Amino acid sequence: MKSFLIIGIGKFGYYLCRELSARGCNIMAADMNEEALTDVLPYVVSAKIGNCTRPDVLKTFGVDNYDACIVCIDEDFQNSLQVTALLSEMGARRVVSFASTEVQAKFLRRNGADRVIFPEEAVAERLAVSLSSDSILDQFELSDELSVFEIQTPAAWVGKSVLELNIRARYGISVLATKRDDRAKMLNNPNYVFNSVDSLMVMGSEGDIRRIDREKK
Repeated sequence: MKSFLIIGIGKFGYYLCRELSARGCNIMAADMNEEALTDVLPYVVSAKIGNCTRPDVLKTFGVDNYDACIVCIDEDFQNSLQVTALLSEMGARRVVSFASTEVQAKFLRRNGADRVIFPEEAVAERLAVSLSSDSILDQFELSDELSVFEIQTPAAWVGKSVLELNIRARYGISVLATKRDDRAKMLNNPNYVFNSVDSLMVMGSEGDIRRIDREKK
């Protein structure tokens, strides 16, 4: 069971606590705002009020005991930068920090952040990808060039098998799973015949998926 220290319980921090808790993780939350901590009490094993920019406060958390320390301070970048640096100096195994701009991300990385996240940018990108395509329902980015996409099964594929369509060679994508009613099932059979009911989980680049859209027009 993994454990996490989450510092800064704004909207993002709240949702992160909730989602990690749903996956069986142990969470300690820290914030200067008692009301913010009250909201996450159902999801955390411990909550502490304190100013985490103070080294003496942060030391009491035993930051090196957590699988990752996540800095979700979004209102004061100076505080976020200071907490990130302190966590790194105190031997945190992994430091993940919230950023709003690339400039902030650069400073956070220089001061000890192992990973920098852009929550609003990520949500906006996923929405833009799905809204601008007739085929893409959702996207999960793996790297700048590779993502897992949920797509509607193209009408031209219905009644044909993976092997018959030669999908990997033709489109440069891999079909990983089928999905119906929010339940996914791994697709390992090259003789699987596509239907119009299931959506598909595929891995490839956005350009590969766009090629499917263009074929429909």
